[in-house]
Amino acid sequence: MPRGGSKPGERRGGRGKGTPNKVSVEFRETVRRVLEDNSANVGRWLSTVAQDDPGKALDLLAKLAEFAAPKLGRVELTGEDGGPIRHAHELSNEDLRDLIGRARARVRREVGGK
Repeated sequence: MPRGGSKPGERRGGRGKGTPNKVSVEFRETVRRVLEDNSANVGRWLSTVAQDDPGKALDLLAKLAEFAAPKLGRVELTGEDGGPIRHAHELSNEDLRDLIGRARARVRREVGGK
């Protein structure tokens, strides 16, 4: 007999969206501690590599930097229905009143009719 499973696209259990993987967090923390504890050595190692191959030293530095500051994802901003973003100074008074009214209605819906 079929059981009630989740609907397509529905998430149940597991990590929430945007929550980092525990192993990844622990690994990054370990690497960060190793680098911190050996900061003087890392600087010397990079200087030694840079003497023979500055490009390789820069590449190593970039790879190490990912553990301290992860890569940022690209974000594309668009306006309504994927169109251009309209700035407030481009809107007429009527457009602004309409926008404020829609925002208030949305807040009322999300807050529960308050």
